Amino acid sequence: MNAVSAPTTHTSSNKVRRLAGASVGIPPRHLDFQIPEAPRYFLANNATATTFIAVLSAFFPPGERFFMESVRHFRKDITDPVLKAEIAGFMGQEAIHGREHERLNELLMEQGINTRVPETAVKMALKVLEQFSASQQLAFTTFMEHFTALVGEQLLTDKRFQENAHGEMLQLWLWHAMEELEHKAVAYDVYDTIGNSRLERLIAFPAVTIVMLPAVFASWGYLLAKEGKLFDRKDLRKGLDLILGGRRGLISRILPKMGLFGRKDYHPNKKNTKALEAEWREKLFGENGTLRDQVSNLQSLMH
Repeated sequence: MNAVSAPTTHTSSNKVRRLAGASVGIPPRHLDFQIPEAPRYFLANNATATTFIAVLSAFFPPGERFFMESVRHFRKDITDPVLKAEIAGFMGQEAIHGREHERLNELLMEQGINTRVPETAVKMALKVLEQFSASQQLAFTTFMEHFTALVGEQLLTDKRFQENAHGEMLQLWLWHAMEELEHKAVAYDVYDTIGNSRLERLIAFPAVTIVMLPAVFASWGYLLAKEGKLFDRKDLRKGLDLILGGRRGLISRILPKMGLFGRKDYHPNKKNTKALEAEWREKLFGENGTLRDQVSNLQSLMH
């Protein structure tokens, strides 16, 4: 069942007309992010934490393309007009995420952080996942969207992370995090429509983990080595505490929730994040929003 409801619109002949993504709460915001001049180590002035975030940024462009292609494969099988509109919004948001992270990655390259290495690593990992059936690839996408939604929620609520990040650089991550929550159920609702094999979902968790984690840690280690910080205990201790540190780390705090994906009754919208999304829409794009002036199509999204 599609989890997001919205009124349908009709033509004069009373036929259902395709809805825009904005009409169902998934607006593709044409953000032209003004990437600031940030310090080289823009997270806690720490190489370990910064290079981890650089790895994540490098993973997004090829990762978003994988997500879009896995959903696009089944787009023709979707007849519900609301879900069609949600898919359109999902595609638009993911395409813009990929583009803006490509721009960020170029900036990091200019600063000497070689994002080409993690990008190549994730492309190789995704090539492995692309050998599976189309439905299994969509199951992979639903699992990875579960992960990105959890990361998004954590970024929007983690005061410790926000206080340690460079203020303007943080804005891109907050925008991306909010939109991950806005479209977190789309791929899963498509998967639900085409069958939703629990076996495929149970395969997705270990398969994605086994394929992707080596790419993450190998490229992260490479970047740290290039920074001369791979054996810097002080830098490692501080950065690992921020990212993986027990109950307070950005990633460690979401790990206990990863297993929810395997539950028989799992659905992304079982965790209601609507209030959090609304809070950050106002902070970022409201009347005094910090990113309002950087969205070229904001007015059209409000009608």
